Amino acid sequence: MRDILTLYLHELRMAFRERSIVVGSILMPLVLYPTILWLAFTGITFVIGQTEGQVARIVVHASAPVHPALSNALRVPDKFQVVQEPDARRAADLVRAGDVDVLVAFTPAAGEAAALAGNFSAALTFDKSKERSTAARDRVASAVEKFREDWLEREAKARSVSTAAWSAFTLADRDVSTGRQIGARILSVMLPLFFVIMVAVGCFYPAIDTTAGERERGTWETMLTLSVPRTRVVLAKYLSVATLGCLAGVLNVSAMLLTIRPILAPLVARAGERLEFAVSPWSLPVVLLGAVLLAGFAAAGMMLFAVFARTFKEGQAMITPFYILLFIPVFFIQDPEVTLTMKRALVPVMNVALMIREAILGRLPWPEIAVTILSSVALIAVCVRVAAVILRFEDVMIGSYGGSFFHFLSKRILGRAPKRGAAEGA
Repeated sequence: MRDILTLYLHELRMAFRERSIVVGSILMPLVLYPTILWLAFTGITFVIGQTEGQVARIVVHASAPVHPALSNALRVPDKFQVVQEPDARRAADLVRAGDVDVLVAFTPAAGEAAALAGNFSAALTFDKSKERSTAARDRVASAVEKFREDWLEREAKARSVSTAAWSAFTLADRDVSTGRQIGARILSVMLPLFFVIMVAVGCFYPAIDTTAGERERGTWETMLTLSVPRTRVVLAKYLSVATLGCLAGVLNVSAMLLTIRPILAPLVARAGERLEFAVSPWSLPVVLLGAVLLAGFAAAGMMLFAVFARTFKEGQAMITPFYILLFIPVFFIQDPEVTLTMKRALVPVMNVALMIREAILGRLPWPEIAVTILSSVALIAVCVRVAAVILRFEDVMIGSYGGSFFHFLSKRILGRAPKRGAAEGA
């Protein structure tokens, strides 16, 4: 343990001297994703504000009498601009071209609806592929619906019919959720994905730097002269990579929790909601354990591939496929209804991401969490053991081996292995 601790602290000191590692493992989690979220939601707020501030360009064709109240509602200067175009076909072409947002056609009511004096039908022609046209259509539909409600209420009063009588039934909503529960639901969708991404980013550069980076700097051979078994060297390097990955995940979650409320505040206020973004203190240990497990697996997998690289650039190329594969299981759990089960607890990355989601939501299914922990630890142990076995081969250790991990696996581990070089140091 003393050997491993000494080498581990040495690896951490070397890592924090590398600019790419500091940026990837510390600065990016603290700055990048909060900044991206701020830009994204600011952009959404800006677009909504721009859409609401636009004046809808409409063409009105009326083959039926239009009530003056509705006609006036469609001529409010700061909401609608009426474009004169008597040809209906030409007006539809203008909508397709984007020169007009909506064509409003009022026609006489047909069938039983014609029995009501002053009744009419309204048809709206718009282009759903254009945001401006869709927003204008909603604005016109809202004006027509408002006139319809006023008209029904007015006609009911004229016939001494109460609102409850002509409405037949009413629908009342009562939301029993709290702002904390809604906030937890939002966090449970966003955080697991960002968590996996940032843990992977935090492991990416350290995994390359501790293997291919040392070969490129010429310090790998010096490491081989230490009077400690290679297994301890590998374990110390692995622990340093896993630590940096775990640090990236924890910093990312902390930054998200601190910034998501002020970032979402404008949209939340617009919707009239009150949200509270917080993680229960009872769930924090599970979230931190998830960071450790994710970092442990990502570090072990990346080092398996990076150990065959002779240069930093080559290491990036070798690790990138595994880096991308880490994200695939997370995409299958974007549905909030997907929960942690015994079967999913055996799927790498997905199980830990679901465990983190359940913890954020305040649900702690301990049997499934236990299976997740055991399966993740077993997988990490296998990866570390395979890495130790690989580094017993002298040509891999000194960087003269020219094949890939899969070539090595098929030829030397699964197939007939050639004679090894020097045995593991004492």
